[in-house]
Amino acid sequence: MTDLLEQAPDEVVTHALARDITLPAGTLVLITLDNGLDHTRPTTFGLRGLTALGEALDTARARAQAGEIVAVAVTGKPFFLAAGADLNLMKGEASRDDALAVARLGHDVFRRLGELPVPSFAFVNGAALGGGLEIALHCTYRTISAGVPAVALPECFLGLIPGWGGTYLLPNLIGPAAAFELIIKNPLSNNRMLNGPKAHRLGIADALFEPADFLEQSLAWASSVLQGATTVQRPPVDRSEATWAAAAAEAKAFADSKIGGAAPAPYRAIELVSGARSASRDEGFAAEDEALADMAVSQELRAGLYAFDLVNKRARKPFGAPDKSLARKVGSVGVVGAGLMAGQLALLFVRRLKVPVTLTDLDQDRVDKGVRYVHDEIDKLLLKGRLSADAGNRLKALVRGTTDKTAFADADVVIEAVFEDLAVKKQVFAELEAVVPETCVLLTNTSSLSVTDMAAGLEHPERVAGFHFFNPVAILPLVEVVRAEKTDEATLATVFQLGKALRKTCVLAADAPAFIVNRLLTRMMGEVVTTVDEGSDLHVADGALAPLGLPMSPFLLLALVGPAIAQHVSETLHGAYPDRFGVSENLGRLVAAGKPAIWSYDAEGKPFVDDDTAALFETGDKASGAEEIRDRTLTAITEEIGLMLDEGVVRHPQDIDLCMIMGAGWPFHLGGITPYLDREGYSERVLGRRFLPVGEATL
Repeated sequence: MTDLLEQAPDEVVTHALARDITLPAGTLVLITLDNGLDHTRPTTFGLRGLTALGEALDTARARAQAGEIVAVAVTGKPFFLAAGADLNLMKGEASRDDALAVARLGHDVFRRLGELPVPSFAFVNGAALGGGLEIALHCTYRTISAGVPAVALPECFLGLIPGWGGTYLLPNLIGPAAAFELIIKNPLSNNRMLNGPKAHRLGIADALFEPADFLEQSLAWASSVLQGATTVQRPPVDRSEATWAAAAAEAKAFADSKIGGAAPAPYRAIELVSGARSASRDEGFAAEDEALADMAVSQELRAGLYAFDLVNKRARKPFGAPDKSLARKVGSVGVVGAGLMAGQLALLFVRRLKVPVTLTDLDQDRVDKGVRYVHDEIDKLLLKGRLSADAGNRLKALVRGTTDKTAFADADVVIEAVFEDLAVKKQVFAELEAVVPETCVLLTNTSSLSVTDMAAGLEHPERVAGFHFFNPVAILPLVEVVRAEKTDEATLATVFQLGKALRKTCVLAADAPAFIVNRLLTRMMGEVVTTVDEGSDLHVADGALAPLGLPMSPFLLLALVGPAIAQHVSETLHGAYPDRFGVSENLGRLVAAGKPAIWSYDAEGKPFVDDDTAALFETGDKASGAEEIRDRTLTAITEEIGLMLDEGVVRHPQDIDLCMIMGAGWPFHLGGITPYLDREGYSERVLGRRFLPVGEATL
């Protein structure tokens, strides 16, 4: 442990600040976890912080044994109970023995809360993630604030397991099915979180109080419990083997659907939860220790930590963004088009900016449909309780539609979301320039066309930029910011600040065909489709990338994007790079026939090719196996990334990694796409060099 302490000299120590609270029931020791930083910096547990908490609990134990106190409670600084272990513990060159020592230390300290001679309470006043939730689970009783935004055990998202009591204590508190929701399903569903009320409903907390006087109410409730006036009753957990086995089977099926066995952590966590049914506390914690030690030295964790740093650090400070002082204020937004994408954009702008948003289209029926879509989506938010009636009415009042582009005369930003045709988009920009103010920023949501070409011929091409969202707009966090040949710094600064206000991750891209994500996905899709054209079995081709654990197979992605859009992007890239991007005649026939996808599905949800679709395919006699298709595809992706970096589409491999994670769902357990290709040897074999220096992607 001494060696580990020396490896972490920069730990931000979480202090355990103890003070006595006099209650009618007697004296309660309240321990507040506080790292001394501002309220945007979450509290975490490093080695020194764990040691400090252990010392505070030892003192409390001695006082309890002496009859000086009747209870111990733990809470956090404002907005945070704790965000779990300091991830720096898992970085560097720590050995499995080091990891095992950390796992045991966490158990040793946390379990003291549940083994005091007096009751213990957790007052969950803010976010409780990972070890932050586990410390609460060790307590005898728990209260939670209705304002808590995040309660989670996100470890499997990173390639770890909840290793300080989570896989043992949680299922024995709320049952295996509910426990798997937090331990498996939520982490593998884009790291979804519970809020305070949901955590209370699941039985994680015994009482729910409003934020305004949360601590006072919690102390009063604790006193009532200590005096016997309040009895905590929890539903009994069904301990039958059949119930636990069924919950484990469902969790495994869910993990399979998300990652296809490509990462070990979720499956190890399922084993631990299953074992918690019959294991003693000592046995359950010892099993967690061994599992955590194994996961801590796994490649999946190294990859997950690299990805975590990308989305939590690099995403907040986008490379190439100009000084924000150059950005212009955005007080009014225009959207050209009133289709589905335009409606999604209008909804996002009005929700995040709360400024007037005007939609235009060619006829009033389309305009009315677009405005109605936004209003209907606001009504859905009202029904879910995510907006008050007053807020919903104010948002609706900010959205209007017209067929007259002169309505943009006072707009600060106008974005076009019309058909992907260069001539049409050039005409739209020419019409806009005639009516908008000189300072108005003009944006295009094009997925593949040249922004420079769109701006050509305008009097002020310097105010045009690409602002490429991904569908569905409300869910996918990435926006590719495309700098055209004449885009100026003020425009670019405005766009980046707009993206920040919209709560999106912005990545700067040069104006190259299909930019970043679509270029790589089209190259990937093109290789897979080409093998089918050559004669490979559709099922084999579609399943070839399954070992990577991607969020969806190539042909499912094709259905999501739509064959027509995929074909259009392929044609754009074929025009620019005919030696690498082909245009599949089979895909063209699929589009011409109006088919929305390759697959149809039987009553059991299994994919098959219907007779009409099968008749469209004309293939050769060269059938490739899954491994060959996978190797061919990864080789092509490696080549394409190398060319994109050489061309300056982005400046750094990390930005490609960030785009693929945030825009294409590239799995955390693979890290970024470039370190994965480095690890698997593709970059050196194809390019003769690594994308990243040794150690940079493994932290």
